[in-house]
Amino acid sequence: MSASDSVDLELVGVRIEAPANQPLMQLRENDGERRSLSIYIGASEYMAIEHALEGRVPMRPLTHDLLVNVFEDLGAHLRRVVITEMRDHTYFAEIQLLHQGQTHAISCRPSDAVALAVRTSIPITANRELMDEVGIIEVADEDDSEEILVEFRDFIDNINPEDFQEKPEDFHEK
Repeated sequence: MSASDSVDLELVGVRIEAPANQPLMQLRENDGERRSLSIYIGASEYMAIEHALEGRVPMRPLTHDLLVNVFEDLGAHLRRVVITEMRDHTYFAEIQLLHQGQTHAISCRPSDAVALAVRTSIPITANRELMDEVGIIEVADEDDSEEILVEFRDFIDNINPEDFQEKPEDFHEK
């Protein structure tokens, strides 16, 4: 897959989704429509991503740290991760790496790919067709919009003409 067939993503974060108590990873498009993908992940991957985001360094390498070490020791360079497709409600991904002049694409779970990306600062991308099919355009929450409107109305209702008058003490020569 070429770079033009993909969309750059940012990791918004991971969280526990209520009421199912299920870990969730949220990715958002960097440019364009700012579409997002929300992907359910396992508890171990949730912790691996969360720890990396918080900058926690384990005393001994965890699985994703070990994998990064193996790639480095073998002279392989991680290039990017790609969320490639969704089949039967399951997302698929691949790690793209360069080893001895050859590019390799290794199939993996999106959560493992992102856990590696967070540790190595490589780009996270998604197949453009996938984003066109399942990317969600986020809209402002109606509750948030209503709250903003209430605050604005309160401001308008309580404003006085005196609030706009210049007072001599407001101006000082320096």
